[in-house]
Amino acid sequence: MLPNRIDREVVEKKIGTYADPNASLEERNAIYKELIGFVPPRIEARMAVTGALDPKLLDLQEQMRAHAMYPKCFDVKTAQLMLFGMLLMDMNDAAVLHGIAARRAGATWEEMQAVISLCFLFRGLSAANRGAELLANIAKREAEAEAAK
Repeated sequence: MLPNRIDREVVEKKIGTYADPNASLEERNAIYKELIGFVPPRIEARMAVTGALDPKLLDLQEQMRAHAMYPKCFDVKTAQLMLFGMLLMDMNDAAVLHGIAARRAGATWEEMQAVISLCFLFRGLSAANRGAELLANIAKREAEAEAAK
């Protein structure tokens, strides 16, 4: 379901080393680990590549992301539920990441299903099927994490 991880050694050797003076790579990654529990592969790639080639742009991207993703008028759970629904409507594979984030922020299975049901009204059975698949996979991921403790 998630793309392959990058080879950071190859990126550093061929493209360059992360060079953002405003935040260390560990600080950048910690934001995603708190929200989702891990750094998604594409974000890992953007951090490594853009952080080496255009660290100022990376800093601006992260400032814009933080500003838009954490509006003062919504709690994290509500924002993540909305992002889950928006991405599911588009059948975007990033929907799963925001589904995971919504659960980590306290969303119930009922709330997640309600978002899927809203998507169904305007996107149809494909969104309902995809949404159910995502919830099943998120549940499996949570069960595996609990068993590993």
